[in-house]
Amino acid sequence: MANILYTDGLFEIERKLLRLFHVSEEADIKIFKPRLPTRKDMNPDVGLVWALCERTLPNFMTPRNCPRVTYHVGKNTSKEDIEKYLPKGYSHAVIIEKDWLDLLKSITLYLYEFNSDDFYQQDEIAGYYVSEKIQKPVSQVVIKNLESELENRNVALITVDNLWNICEKIKKSSFNWSMCRLSNAKEKGKI
Repeated sequence: MANILYTDGLFEIERKLLRLFHVSEEADIKIFKPRLPTRKDMNPDVGLVWALCERTLPNFMTPRNCPRVTYHVGKNTSKEDIEKYLPKGYSHAVIIEKDWLDLLKSITLYLYEFNSDDFYQQDEIAGYYVSEKIQKPVSQVVIKNLESELENRNVALITVDNLWNICEKIKKSSFNWSMCRLSNAKEKGKI
C-alpha cells in the first residue's frame, strides 16, 4: 500500500512505494498499448492499460480463463466473516473449481511490473489502476509454482466443485471481493 504524505496542505501518494503489475501467460510482452474497455461503466472511447496493486495481485494468479471467486480482508470486514470464510491465519482467498486445479499447477505466469507514474486508481477495492499511455514494463517476474506463490502471499487456495454457491455467499459478505471469468464456470446447480 502506498504511504500518504502531508505536504503543504495537500495529500500526495508516494509513488515510489506503489507497485503495479500486469499478469499474463505471455512471456515476451515488450509494450502495453491502451485498449478500449468493454465494461459498460467505462468510457468506450478511451483506451487503457490495466494494472493491479500488490494487495489484489493474487486475484489474477490463476490461468487467465479460470473462473474464480476471490476475497480479502478490508477495513469493514467482520470478525464473523473472517471466521466463517477464511482458514485460520489467512487474509485472502482464491476459490477455483476443482477441474481447473491441474492447469493451475502446470501453468507459468509472467508478472510485468510498471512504473506507476502514469497510472491512476480506477477501483480501490479491486486494486485496479489504469493508464491512457503506452507502457513499457520495468521488470518481469516468472512464476512457475502458483500454489507456492499464493501461499507465500498468505492467500488460501480453495477448490470447490461449483463456484456459484460460494459466489453468492461472498457477495453478501463484508469482504472486499472480486469474481472473475464466471462465464467459464460450471452452470449453477451442475456438478
